[in-house]
Amino acid sequence: MHRTILSSAVALLVMTQPVPAPSAEYTTTLADQQGLAVTIYNQNLALVKDRRTITLPAGQHVLSFREVSGQIKPETALLNAASLAVLEQNFEFDLLTPQALLEKYVGQEVTVVRTHPTTGEEAREKAKVLSANNGVVLRLGDHIETGIPGRLVFADVPANLRDRPTLTMLADSKTDKPQQVELSYLTSGLGWQADYVAELNPADDAVDLNGWVTLTNQSGASYNNASLQLVAGDVHQVPPQHPAPKAARDTKVMSAEMQSAMAEEQMFEYHLYSLDRPATIRDNQTKQVALLQANQVPCRKELILQGGDYYYSSQYGEIGKKMKIGVFVEIANSKENNLGLPLPKGVVRVYKKDSRDRLQFVGEDRIDHTPENEKLRLKLGDAFDVTANTKQTDFKKVSGFSLYNYIYESAYQLELKNGKKEAVTVKVTEPIPGDWEMLEQSLPHEKAASNTAVWQVAVPPLGSTTLSYKVRVKF
Repeated sequence: MHRTILSSAVALLVMTQPVPAPSAEYTTTLADQQGLAVTIYNQNLALVKDRRTITLPAGQHVLSFREVSGQIKPETALLNAASLAVLEQNFEFDLLTPQALLEKYVGQEVTVVRTHPTTGEEAREKAKVLSANNGVVLRLGDHIETGIPGRLVFADVPANLRDRPTLTMLADSKTDKPQQVELSYLTSGLGWQADYVAELNPADDAVDLNGWVTLTNQSGASYNNASLQLVAGDVHQVPPQHPAPKAARDTKVMSAEMQSAMAEEQMFEYHLYSLDRPATIRDNQTKQVALLQANQVPCRKELILQGGDYYYSSQYGEIGKKMKIGVFVEIANSKENNLGLPLPKGVVRVYKKDSRDRLQFVGEDRIDHTPENEKLRLKLGDAFDVTANTKQTDFKKVSGFSLYNYIYESAYQLELKNGKKEAVTVKVTEPIPGDWEMLEQSLPHEKAASNTAVWQVAVPPLGSTTLSYKVRVKF
């Protein structure tokens, strides 16, 4: 009985003893930085590796890691250090602004400084901040005022307001000597895309292609003299289950004891591009870095009329007049074509010189990630001088009494007109549904796929050509 009471008393005494608090906060800034590496992905994501030399006394201390990204994903932060263990970390992004400072002083006193409009003399008066929500409410002496009747002077900056995004850590250091640490984390606000500029030659059978990497930094931090790498590919990310809270987020972890201007390599199922020199990416900046340059890349221009599959099972008569014919340029991404590089997805903008040797914009298209030996197919617009008129000349149901055994026969006439002074060839592509058989045709077709008939139709200068065909379709 007495032993139990004594044990309880000792336990109570231990519980009431104050827990030793960590000593003063130690800060590391960019002045301590020894190296910086940034890997940027296509999907508004980047991996930052920040290497610094710090000095901490032995024991538990608060380490303030300043100048991190304002859009850091704190749950991904990892501090690698041989003689340092991280027990807790907090991302402080409640930044110092006039509004934030005023909100922190609600219930406290500030000094209001008024300037006399005639004499310029300043008068100072104490005021208590009652509210800073949708405006300011102050108590001055025996009355209350809204708005700011002058300048506000604050005694100091609250400890929980930071002038820059900061990652604070409760760290247990095993040494008091200088030590090198590396903080790595994922952040949003950094992204890149490829932009290409292609210049067509006069004959439209070759292009000079220049590739640029466009970097955009809206992360809330600058990255000075960083080793820069770019990952081309679609990296899977787990979508968040809940929206990120607006208050400070805490994370507790236990630490364990052709001519190309960028080098390219395969990494996992992606491609990695490395810049051969350090680069600085400032906050709220867009930067372009040369990616590749390839001259006299052979290409092929095509005029394509794309049909539809809806008019093969019913009567339609007139299908279209002055139908648009698409203008495409196809480029083979191969070494034989002076190219042969993995091309990241982006926008290709195509230009051509006019008769006065002035460069003119002729169209653009977006490409996906394109490996070597694949083809780029760019739609640049619609032809102005080449048009088409299409009509259904005959239609009948041959047999069938249910949804799945109908047989139709239909005939079509397609007139292609050429208003140019040189001959053109139009590729007519017709997606024919069901089980089909060509019964009649004025020009031979190619069965490009199980549901596609393709004709190459030559149209003379300032002339026209008519394509007619009849097809049987079984459903």
